[in-house]
Amino acid sequence: MPFGRCPEGEQADISLANTTIELIIGCMFSGKTTELIRRIEALAPSTGIATLKPAIDDRYSPTHIVTHNRQTAAAQTVQNARAILDLVGDAEVVAIDEIHFFDDAIVEVCQELAQRGMRVICTGLDLDMWGDVFPHVEKLRRIAETTVLTAECKACGRPANRTHRTVPLLDNNLVGGPEEFEPRCEQCFAPPAAPKPAGATGLAQPPD
Repeated sequence: MPFGRCPEGEQADISLANTTIELIIGCMFSGKTTELIRRIEALAPSTGIATLKPAIDDRYSPTHIVTHNRQTAAAQTVQNARAILDLVGDAEVVAIDEIHFFDDAIVEVCQELAQRGMRVICTGLDLDMWGDVFPHVEKLRRIAETTVLTAECKACGRPANRTHRTVPLLDNNLVGGPEEFEPRCEQCFAPPAAPKPAGATGLAQPPD
């Protein structure tokens, strides 16, 4: 279970007032994928669901989204955001895991899916290891019904909303798991000493 949860329900774009985009965000190990699977499993068995994940995330399974405690849901992998539009068919619900891995087009893709009448449920990190926002996640946050999850700070036990790197950053490799990252509160968090690589927009995390 997540350490804490706070629904925000922002609706900044009037054109989407009658559509549904749900965004689940938080730091590493805050339970985002767990919440996504919970919402999927709560649907009626007859509901048409398209579940998707970025192709870069194949550490646990190339064919499923997987939580840290090994809950799973079958998923299709996609190379880029726009490819999602060709894979959803006539699904009633589209679930997209780890949107921070995608490019800026993910915002327009979610809008188009919602405008088709589909319920869109997304998860992703809101902040990278330097504590900076992922721009496309922030854009989606402004138009989505947003749930913010927190973990437990590994240093002090307070609610954590940052993803802290515990080992030096080498060769500009942003990909890692629990051996490299842990959840921290704002007070215990520190960004890597190494500067952010130019054009860096991704931070790999283990599913949670």
